[in-house]
Amino acid sequence: MTISTTKKLLGATVAAGVIFALAGCGQAPTDKPEGSEKPVDSDFLPCLISDAGGWNDKSFNQSAKEGMDSAADELGIKPLEFESANDNDYAPNLETAVSEGCSLIVAVGFKLSAATVESALANPEIDYAIIDDYADNDFDGTTDAPNIKPLVFDTAQAAYLGGYAAAAWSAQSGVNKVGTFGGMQIPSVAVFMDGYQLGVDKYNEDKSAAVEVFGWDAATQKGSFTGGFDANDTAKQTAQGVLDQGVDVILPVGGPVYQSAAAAITDSGKDTLMLGVDSDLAVADPNVAGMTLVSIMKAIDVAVHDATVAAAAGEFDAAPYVGTLENEGVKLSGFGDFEGDLPEGLVDELAELQKQIIAGDITVESENSP
Repeated sequence: MTISTTKKLLGATVAAGVIFALAGCGQAPTDKPEGSEKPVDSDFLPCLISDAGGWNDKSFNQSAKEGMDSAADELGIKPLEFESANDNDYAPNLETAVSEGCSLIVAVGFKLSAATVESALANPEIDYAIIDDYADNDFDGTTDAPNIKPLVFDTAQAAYLGGYAAAAWSAQSGVNKVGTFGGMQIPSVAVFMDGYQLGVDKYNEDKSAAVEVFGWDAATQKGSFTGGFDANDTAKQTAQGVLDQGVDVILPVGGPVYQSAAAAITDSGKDTLMLGVDSDLAVADPNVAGMTLVSIMKAIDVAVHDATVAAAAGEFDAAPYVGTLENEGVKLSGFGDFEGDLPEGLVDELAELQKQIIAGDITVESENSP
């Protein structure tokens, strides 16, 4: 069967154990024969530039840093990491990275795209990678500089599973209402929301249920957004607006904005749960483990690690990497504190859905997918 919002076909991975850790990234890592490692350039210097959320966002910046640090430890080198406080820091941080002699510069996020392209075109001898963007700012279908490797994720696949799980939880409670809101309305945010709604639709179809989604309409691509990725009053008010619809599960998409959702839930005094994004939120921030049902994850850390190690060995490849369920670039986390309270059969149903996505029996289509 086909479930779609618009136009892109996605791929898929096998469920592993009770909960599917669909993690990983890039071409799935493979074991190398002993002695097959390539020598590392002694002058190799990897560099990482954050988006405005900072290294401790419990989300994509932090995950990218963990991947860079892991690669650097493996290579026995010290990377340079530049934290952006706001959008105005992107270009200066890139300029500094170039002046410091960086061999590989990894930009974290869609918002760094224009500055990254400008820097890459001016410095063709340097390798670049960018997370969550194709660096195609003229929209001609190709990356705007030949030395930029896009690291993108077909997150709708994992979000589909998350939406199905959210709908199952809400149906079990008798509320039958789930919600979502995002930071900025950009493809890497909206793709979560598309997949989430499609997963709810699938649950309704399979169970003859009527779980409603508030905060997003995949058909019109309209919904609730804060306009940024900061955990501030605007984000809290946006979360509250969705909670006011009576939802008992909410998906905040946008790094630190989950903190605002958590604050709004706490203020409400209700037992509303939320879903994490990018990282396993219950692990990354134990303070919210008691209200985090499950997380929709991207293996950004593995993608950054693999790109860095390859560049160090002189094997940089600018071909885009697309993380899917099949190559373990996206995944659903475990259910943590709520594993024992799940609707009967839900884990098996999710595992079967995952298999069907991988096999192509279900296609999850989102116009925001890479």
